[in-house]
Amino acid sequence: MLAVAALVGITGATGLLIAARKTIESVGRVPDVGKHLSPGGSNIENFLLVGSDSRAGADPTSADAGGIGTEDQVSGHRSDTIMILRRDKSTGEASLLSIPRDLWVQVPGHDGKRRINSAFNDGPDVLVQTLQEQLGLPIHHYVEIDFSGFKSLVDALGGVEVCVDYATRDTNTGLNITEPGCHVLDGVQALAYARSRHYEEFREDGKWHEDPASDLGRTKRQQQFVNLALQKALDRVKVDPFAAGRLVTAIGASLRVDDELDPISAASSLRTAVDAGIATYSLPVVGKTIGGNAVLLLGDGSDSVLAYFRGQGPPPAANG
Repeated sequence: MLAVAALVGITGATGLLIAARKTIESVGRVPDVGKHLSPGGSNIENFLLVGSDSRAGADPTSADAGGIGTEDQVSGHRSDTIMILRRDKSTGEASLLSIPRDLWVQVPGHDGKRRINSAFNDGPDVLVQTLQEQLGLPIHHYVEIDFSGFKSLVDALGGVEVCVDYATRDTNTGLNITEPGCHVLDGVQALAYARSRHYEEFREDGKWHEDPASDLGRTKRQQQFVNLALQKALDRVKVDPFAAGRLVTAIGASLRVDDELDPISAASSLRTAVDAGIATYSLPVVGKTIGGNAVLLLGDGSDSVLAYFRGQGPPPAANG
């Protein structure tokens, strides 16, 4: 999603478009996913936004190398974050839906059900098929960014300010905010914050309390962070148009999209929506243990959310 922030920024800086086009030409493409994407023509356009946990190209000297591991230590890739960005073609409004990575679904090519984030390990095309077949969500475009790209974009923004009520930490990701209040997180800190599933707060009783919502709490923090980052990207470009060039350069080899997507045209169509703020939604789910696996199943209220992102129903109440 932060890749969208970088691209949205350049659409307001006409003088940078030629240079941006050259950078976009180097963006990685995912050829196998195109034949599985939904046809256009509907009243909405859905972008599948994937945050990959790939460590490919990770700097072993980075401050968080011990927390996220290197390519040699953690091979393969899974979808650490799955979001659907919905654009209404008639109004230009945009909405964001987070898909819990522990959602229990049938993945094409496998017997029995498994967590939805495992679908990505078989390829982006399998993840697209899973979302279409299991949730009935049309997917028109695919955008993917990895850990390195996420950190680079945040750093290119000059960091993103996050406000917390308590000192917070996650010993698994390396998150460590020692004081309550507002703090500008750099790329390493922002990734630790966005990945946190064991988010703890140091409360008035002098004890650390872990967020019981786990991955669902992480989803809310990610959505909040995305909106903050998008707004900062626009604010930076309004003051300094050349900041857009730095954002695009920061994407580097960390971004991959489907063959049909023109990133600059897509960003241009999203600019007004981003400036106005994007409504965020979470998929209602319930926890269950199946075969020793702690997983999530669709809960009450999921039908109306999914109908909206299919372009078949009105917007339900948003998270924010």
